[in-house]
Amino acid sequence: MRNKEKLRIDSSKDALVIVDVQNDFCPGGALAVPDGDKVIPPINALLKRASCLAIATRDWHPKNHCSFQENGGPWPTHCVAGTKGVEFHPGLDLGRVSLIVSKGTDPEKEAYSGFEGTNLAVLLRQKGIKRVFVSGLATEYCVKATALDALKEGLQVVVLEDAIRGVGLKAGDIEKAIAEMKAAGIVFTSSDQLMANS
Repeated sequence: MRNKEKLRIDSSKDALVIVDVQNDFCPGGALAVPDGDKVIPPINALLKRASCLAIATRDWHPKNHCSFQENGGPWPTHCVAGTKGVEFHPGLDLGRVSLIVSKGTDPEKEAYSGFEGTNLAVLLRQKGIKRVFVSGLATEYCVKATALDALKEGLQVVVLEDAIRGVGLKAGDIEKAIAEMKAAGIVFTSSDQLMANS
């Protein structure tokens, strides 16, 4: 695949960012991404194999969040703080995750990106991180927004193509998002490529 590279993880300069692998975005959830739970095996395998910093983002919405349909937004009510839906999927191995970043906490802001309204950029700088490997849900929303914002923060960005899944509300949405990320300079590879070269 074009833009696909074999990469070696540098535990001192790289971080794995796991985007929103929460119950409400997985099968059976309020805003389920088709096959959303399929991102978990490659993420867990990489967590087990790699020794780099691992950070998980999560939607952490108040009940009156602007993104909810009942409040005039586009989405069903999801990831409300204190509910089962907001919790990380039980299959995700959190034992190696060092930091958890909550986003979407302001009722007036959507916050698809893990960087919007959070201290993620500061945390990465404090840890000396130069490159992030992005995985999780959903490809054309929070994954894309997080990856593009990471670029704006001056980081190198790699998206793990086997560890993301999209919503696909409209035909071509997922493909357009991937094309947009590649055009911005984001590299795509797979977790097994990383594991083979880490």
